[in-house]
Amino acid sequence: MQTTLSLSQYVKKRNGVPLGANHSIRNRNMLSRALGAKSFPIFWHYWNPIWGYYLSRNIMRPLSQFLPIWLAVLLTFLVSGALHDLAVALVKWQAMFFFTPWFGIMGVIVIASNKYGLSYGALPWIMRALINLLFIFSSFALTEFILSLLRPLA
Repeated sequence: MQTTLSLSQYVKKRNGVPLGANHSIRNRNMLSRALGAKSFPIFWHYWNPIWGYYLSRNIMRPLSQFLPIWLAVLLTFLVSGALHDLAVALVKWQAMFFFTPWFGIMGVIVIASNKYGLSYGALPWIMRALINLLFIFSSFALTEFILSLLRPLA
């Protein structure tokens, strides 16, 4: 019995089309499934399946072997944010610190949504999409606000 999905199996499960299929990465299924997800944790389940595969396999699962699942989730979001900051810093050739706290805040929303069973699956797709976008944009705004308060201290 196979316990680990291959990357191509994982992408097909998330996108509904095989890896390498015409428009598999830009597939409308990925965007539609993610935005229309019935909860914010499920939004992340569908968003960027290739990145999610490697984060799950190399960060989340190993951490969850010795940490509570909520902490493994939070640390996985923080690592993902740090890697995004690193990528932008390498392109801009300057230190970057935005994605780490932003992803941390979104990780907290995922953890809280799971803890309290927040689900809006009974709502129409457009309402689910608006709620998921609200979580993304409000966490972005909160990150901007917190960092703006910290800037004078630097």
